[in-house]
Amino acid sequence: MKNPATAFLLFISLTFSALAQNFAELSAVDAVSGSSKTLGSMVSGKGIVLVFHSLNCPFTKMYEGRLKALKSTFQNQGIGFALVNPEVGTTEADQLPLRNHIDQSGLNMAYLIDENQVWAKQFSITKIPEVIVLVKGQNGLEVAYRGAIDNNPQAETAVSEKHLERALNQILRGETSTPAQVRAVGCNLRTY
Repeated sequence: MKNPATAFLLFISLTFSALAQNFAELSAVDAVSGSSKTLGSMVSGKGIVLVFHSLNCPFTKMYEGRLKALKSTFQNQGIGFALVNPEVGTTEADQLPLRNHIDQSGLNMAYLIDENQVWAKQFSITKIPEVIVLVKGQNGLEVAYRGAIDNNPQAETAVSEKHLERALNQILRGETSTPAQVRAVGCNLRTY
């Protein structure tokens, strides 16, 4: 009985170790700079917030002011931010609207193109916007929080649960994010 349990735990730890390594090796083209970036190279501080985003989803527009405020608060504390678009390609015609959006919205962060939805599949993204917070762990990058930004996309003044902000504060204090997952609300991710 002891050997199967030990084997199972070893299998689980190796699986999570492999996933952590895979996260760091994920790469995408940044529409802002036009260069390819790996996720591992983007995490230089305490972690990174990936916001799965689309110009076609009205929920993303509703959250832009809150994202700017969160970035302003947490970027100087070692938390990076990047948008990830799983609904466009890497041609210049696809990149231009994303680059223009960053310039016009004032979001001022990388806008990664998840061509073929590799990142969305890796993180099991189903909604836009949905956030993934990655931190450095013993075996590489680990998901510390995933899900909703807060509990009211339509009315910022009516927000009573700031899920992402709470998770980031817990991470900065060295605590585990609780809850580690909150169901995201928004547009369904169009899968290809």
